[in-house]
Amino acid sequence: MGLVYGYDIYLRPRNVARALANLAELAPPARAVSVPPLEITLPGGDRLALPFTSQFKSEPVDCSRSSTLELDTSLMFDVDDALREYAQTNGPEPDTDGRIQIGYIYATIRFESLLHPGYTSVECWAATSGMSRVFARSANIRKVFNDLTADSGGVCCLFDTGDGAPEQVCWHNGESTQAIVPGPRFPDRRAFVATWSDSEHEHR
Repeated sequence: MGLVYGYDIYLRPRNVARALANLAELAPPARAVSVPPLEITLPGGDRLALPFTSQFKSEPVDCSRSSTLELDTSLMFDVDDALREYAQTNGPEPDTDGRIQIGYIYATIRFESLLHPGYTSVECWAATSGMSRVFARSANIRKVFNDLTADSGGVCCLFDTGDGAPEQVCWHNGESTQAIVPGPRFPDRRAFVATWSDSEHEHR
């Protein structure tokens, strides 16, 4: 099995629609024209039309009784050295405004996250080993996921290698950071979750 790296964003359920709308804004403009809109109904009743597919289908998805939502996405990133090198071997070439399309990026939305059931996770995974490596190396990709966390009211963003190794904390309580879980600052996941700044925070 190849490398499967991803960025995991944690946020309150009330912010999920906002996060998915922000994610949709990162889609290539042409995709909104070429792919039928995917109609999503979230557990709280919010409805969205997204320029993505779910399990490679465009039929409406009702999540009112689901624990997860699976999305197949392509996203745009500003080119940096790591992305430029990736494009040379994997394509596509950067467009005229200096951005490059990366996809598929598989997004799993867990409405009750594994770290805390009172939070939802948006887990964006690279589809290939080459894409995983550029996820790890590209400062611009990390910035996009940090910005997505901030703009969506998220409490944290983790870089996860999916192999049981310590997770890297990229965004935490409103600022970018560099720490690991478990590590000196956060000895375990429970201690990490306890630091999330949210007025409604409760342990379960």
